[in-house]
This record gives sequence, C-alpha cells and structure tokens, in this order.
Amino acid sequence: MSDIGDWFRSIPFITRYWFAASIAVPLIGKLGLVDIRNLLLFPEMVFSRFHIWRPVTATLYFPITPNTGFLYLVNLYFLYHYSTRLETGSFDGRPADYIFMLLFNWICIVITGLLINMQLLMIPLIMSVLYIWAQFNKDTVVSFWFGTQFKAHYLPWVILAFNFIIGGSFVNELTGNLVGHLYFFLMFKYPMDLGGRAFLSTPEFLYRFFPNRRGGVSGFGVPPTRRQAPQDNAGGLGGRHNWGQGFRLGDE
Repeated sequence: MSDIGDWFRSIPFITRYWFAASIAVPLIGKLGLVDIRNLLLFPEMVFSRFHIWRPVTATLYFPITPNTGFLYLVNLYFLYHYSTRLETGSFDGRPADYIFMLLFNWICIVITGLLINMQLLMIPLIMSVLYIWAQFNKDTVVSFWFGTQFKAHYLPWVILAFNFIIGGSFVNELTGNLVGHLYFFLMFKYPMDLGGRAFLSTPEFLYRFFPNRRGGVSGFGVPPTRRQAPQDNAGGLGGRHNWGQGFRLGDE
C-alpha cells in the first residue's frame, strides 16, 4: 500500500485531485450511495430547480458497467497520463495558468452540454487536455496500439476513432477536441503566431491563490512563440501502457 501511496503523492497537485475525484464519484454512483440521476447534467434541472452541482458531478462521473468499464479505464488513463505531462511540462510551475485552462475548457464544455443535452462531461474535458498537449508536441512521434506510430498532432483524432469503435459515439471526443482547439488558438496561436489580440489571460486572483513557482519538473513541450517551435523532451512516464508515449523524430 505504501507503494500506491507514494505513486499517488507523486502525481502533480492539480492532476492528483482531478484523478482522485474521477475515481471517487463514479464509485459513489456504482455503490448506489447516491442516485446517479442526480449526478448527470439535465438542463431543466439546472435552470428550473437550480441543481448547480450537476455541471461539476457530470464532469467527474462516468457509469461503470460491463459495457462501459473499459472505456472508463482508458479515459482515466488518458486523464492521468496527459494531464500529468501538461502540468509538469508546458504549465510547469504555473498552477494558476493550468487551473485557468481547465476552467475555461470546463465552462465551454458545460455550455455545449446544456445546449445539446450532453449528460456526461468527463470525456470532453479529458480530450480537451489531450488535444492541447498534442498541439504543444505536434511533431513528437507517439506509439499507439499494435505498434502504430504517428505524430502527436493526429493523436486526438485517432483516439476519437478509437473511442467511437469501443464506445459507439464520437460527440464527446469531438467536443473536447474543438474546445481544446479554441483555448489553444485564443491563448497561443492567435496572439503569438498571428500577432493578434490576446483574448484570454489568467485572472489575477488565481495567481494570488496559486502563485507561480520555480524548480519543478520540466519538459513535454513549451508554449509556442513567433520564433521558436514547440519542443518536447519527453520520455515515457513508465507503466505498462504506452499510448501517446513519444519521442522526437530522428531519435533512436
């Protein structure tokens, strides 16, 4: 148990709590401690009965059944793997910026969910983070199942197809990819590469609660600039899976 505890404490702060909540809430629903209908996002319940907790629980809950259990575990792995890479890489030492990215993506996904009656929001938020990681490291070659290899730029779309095959839908993945693209474009691409206005910036109050720090673990991509392309010094995070475990083109 100490090994599990050490591993859990080694997960970056924000990813750790997101990961833990994404395990706890589905287990609460699986054990029947709460009615799972109270965890889903229903627009009429939010607006008419003010069930303001639903956007949060719908982001953390996923049904665990014989038909959905594998899909849940795969996406839980994606959450751990790519949120860890992003938090300790491009957002290393900048927790306020990482929290703002998650909040922006979450708000966009909640609005989309309310508009199209999307009851579960876990996969879209995970996919938005994965998409942003892929943009920071788009020239990195990643490995997927059966030894297939391709640039990370294509990874979100490969996973969209993969989840469609095992889950039968791609709306969640597509929503996450589009929201991730919106954040990356407004925060980095448009102001830095195209010289446009910066429409997004992290609120100052987040810096007061989560000040920047130095000396963290770095790597796994940096924000794009006008003169320098994104870099990725990533190695694998270990473990038995290697979905998205990348290396630079030309590495041995």
